[in-house]
Amino acid sequence: MLRSASAHDYPAIYPNYLATKTDCDTIVAGIKIARDICDHDPLKGLITAEHAPGTAIGRDDDDAILDWARSTATTIYHPTGTCKMGQDQMAVVDSRLRVHGLSGLRVADASIMPKITSGNTNAPTVMIGEKCSDMVLEDMR
Repeated sequence: MLRSASAHDYPAIYPNYLATKTDCDTIVAGIKIARDICDHDPLKGLITAEHAPGTAIGRDDDDAILDWARSTATTIYHPTGTCKMGQDQMAVVDSRLRVHGLSGLRVADASIMPKITSGNTNAPTVMIGEKCSDMVLEDMR
């Protein structure tokens, strides 16, 4: 979301991590599974202490585990598909990557991808940028 009309202001980004009950239940269950794995050999004999979330957060305290996850968790995924291409109500850009309703603005990054690629997103994103630059040059003629 734009914070203002100034191009110098960074956008406000709200990824909505842990926004659904399923997300919350899954992260809590995952942390409990990781703890359980560490309680058994061969890891048990190698671990001297739990670094995080730490013993201050009880193993059965789902609310505390979730609070810890909310304050510390991050993602390693490359967000894609946040600026849908198309002509319907949910579409952000058209087939030439122009933002609907705005003049002179295009989106040329991984956000126009409908799904995350099976490999690194760098090469496809470069290709999107190259294609966008071709379209900008075509439109200038």
